[in-house]
Amino acid sequence: MRIDKLLSELGLCTRREAAKIAKSGSIMVDGTVVKDVSKHIDPEKNCVTFLGREVVYQKYTYVMLNKPEGYVSATDDKSLPYVTELLPEELRRRELFPVGRLDRDTVGLMILTNNGPLAHSLLSPKHHVKKEYYFTSAEPLDSGAEEAFKVGITLADGYECKPAELYLEDNRREGRIVLTEGKYHQIKRMIASRDNRVTSLERISFGGISLDPSLLRGEWRYLTDEEIALLEKQVN
Repeated sequence: MRIDKLLSELGLCTRREAAKIAKSGSIMVDGTVVKDVSKHIDPEKNCVTFLGREVVYQKYTYVMLNKPEGYVSATDDKSLPYVTELLPEELRRRELFPVGRLDRDTVGLMILTNNGPLAHSLLSPKHHVKKEYYFTSAEPLDSGAEEAFKVGITLADGYECKPAELYLEDNRREGRIVLTEGKYHQIKRMIASRDNRVTSLERISFGGISLDPSLLRGEWRYLTDEEIALLEKQVN
């Protein structure tokens, strides 16, 4: 891999910036100053130092974000704030994207990565990756709601949802829903099929990974090795 490509993929600088920094003698490979960033190296064997700091190579990056209300699940939007704006510039340069979508007014757990193949597999219907949400509704849900979700809700447009799990609190106006699919506005449409309306919605788990309670809305952290392994396990 070229040195400038390595630094760019890690979000440390652009390729053009790498060339300028190299001329100042601030890039080293195995202890030797390198001024030609087109030079090919093995990032897993060669030791690269950038601006005095050793570069740790990671092919893929994985981030947990506590999505706040008002942000769209995109990497760019000309009219609305988008989730990757909440990440520092170094991470945005790594071209992370959200795994799946959350509505603009839905909050909670979002996984972002630059691992396209894994993201595609996690969203593939054949893998039945579970997503768990906490919701509140305008009115108490009817007595047959749990069984209807278990069998499979039929939406207003005729789409038959896969069986889902519904766990209601005593007031029947709030609870948890566990899905293995993610159609457009699906939970809102499922609740609407029971002549009711969602008033708040938060994703609390994805693929067995729970939202870190220490993360405030808009905050993020890297996934742990254990969490990454859990995601990979979902599709293997």
